[in-house]
Amino acid sequence: MTSSTAQAVCIVTGGSLGIGAAICQLFAQKGYLVFNLDLQAPNELTPSISWRECDVSNVTQVKSIIAHIRTQHPKIDCLISNAGVHLSADIEHTSEDVLDKMFAINVKGAYAAIQGVLPSMVEHQAGSIILMASDQALIAKQNSFAYNLTKSALASMAKTTALDYAKYKIRANAVCPGTIETPLYHNAIDSYLEKSGRDSSEVHAEEAALQPLGRLGQPDEVAQLCYFLASEHAQFITGSLQVIDGGYTAQ
Repeated sequence: MTSSTAQAVCIVTGGSLGIGAAICQLFAQKGYLVFNLDLQAPNELTPSISWRECDVSNVTQVKSIIAHIRTQHPKIDCLISNAGVHLSADIEHTSEDVLDKMFAINVKGAYAAIQGVLPSMVEHQAGSIILMASDQALIAKQNSFAYNLTKSALASMAKTTALDYAKYKIRANAVCPGTIETPLYHNAIDSYLEKSGRDSSEVHAEEAALQPLGRLGQPDEVAQLCYFLASEHAQFITGSLQVIDGGYTAQ
């Protein structure tokens, strides 16, 4: 926890499934009061994780919910902007409407959440902002035009926010996961299987083999990295892109 006088508060967007759910659970276990902003309700409701139904693509709604949280908990210690959607398509097969939707959720959602927490963090001269980018913030992948674009934008947002708010002792970093076994991953594989007619076990084995460590990452591993970045042990880390990809981008 980052607060010694009161229960530390962490806001997580997209905290109901996958990496987001693992983050919420870990931070709650570590003593944080966690607020999960997500359209979908989590599978389990616990006293330390408070769900707020939220469309992260709606900037006004995101900022309004965070403002309401601040009326009860003025000090926001950590923001983890995790909400995001994936799309497999090249530029020709990405419609303007789909591109707008991807930006609204993946980029504007983070923009809104950061704007929501900054007044508290500036006032208290402390805070950790963590944006969930991707290994695609560092490299390109085929059929990933819009997703790659939005994740690169998040990496830029982390770096510029880090520089602009360092004077307030606010840190901003981006976590860049590779292939993590989440519902998002399984949905993407299922979509590919439907189009290709290939065997499921073969495709999953191929995905694992693409990683130098020979396996997929797990949501709790990403959550542990986020917890470290939010902790006092990472006080000199800001403006960084923290890769957690089993060595994929080192190739």
